[in-house]
Amino acid sequence: MRISISTHDTTALLAPRRLRNHRDIAADAAPPRKVIMLDSLQDFTASLPDFLQWFGVLLIAAIPFVESYFGSAVGVLVGINPVIAVVAAVIGNVISMLIFVLTAHGVRAKATQGKEAAQLTPRRAKLKERFDRYGVPGVSLLGQLFLPSQITSAAMVSFGAPKNQVILWQIISIILWGVIFGVLATLGVSVFFR
Repeated sequence: MRISISTHDTTALLAPRRLRNHRDIAADAAPPRKVIMLDSLQDFTASLPDFLQWFGVLLIAAIPFVESYFGSAVGVLVGINPVIAVVAAVIGNVISMLIFVLTAHGVRAKATQGKEAAQLTPRRAKLKERFDRYGVPGVSLLGQLFLPSQITSAAMVSFGAPKNQVILWQIISIILWGVIFGVLATLGVSVFFR
C-alpha cells in the first residue's frame, strides 16, 4: 500500500522523522493495522519525557512482532539519535528473546527427562523441517521474516538446538535487523507501507 500525503499539508513533508499519521493516508483507503499499531507505539514513545524515550523504545522492542527492527525505526522516527534508538531496540529485543530461550530450555529439560520425544503437530513439524534445512544460523537470520525472534528461538531450543548457539545467532540477527531498519528510517525510506 502506498502512502499519499495531502498537498495542503506541507508540514508532513518537512518532518521526515515522524511517521505519517493514518489520517494522512488517502481518504479512500482504510489504514492498515500495522500503520495504526506503529502510530500507537510512536505516540507512546513520543509521550515520554525526552530523557526516557530510549526506555520506551526498549520496552516496545521487547514485544513480539515489533522486535528490534520496528523498535529502532520508531525510535528514529520519534527523533531519538539513531545509534541510541538501535541500541535500545536491540537490548529490549535481546532481553525478551533470552527470557523465551531460557524458559523453553528449562521446560524442554524437564519435559524430556527420561521420556521419548512426542509426536509433533503439523505446524511444529513444518517449523522443524525448516530448522533441519537451514540450521540455527539460517532460521535466526531469516526466521524474523515470518515469526518473531522469541518464537523461533524458543522453537529451535525445543527441537534440541544448543541453547548458546541459538542465543548467539539470535543476537546477531536482532542486531542486523535493528541496524538495517534504523538506517532505513534515518534515510527516510518508508518501509512500513509497501
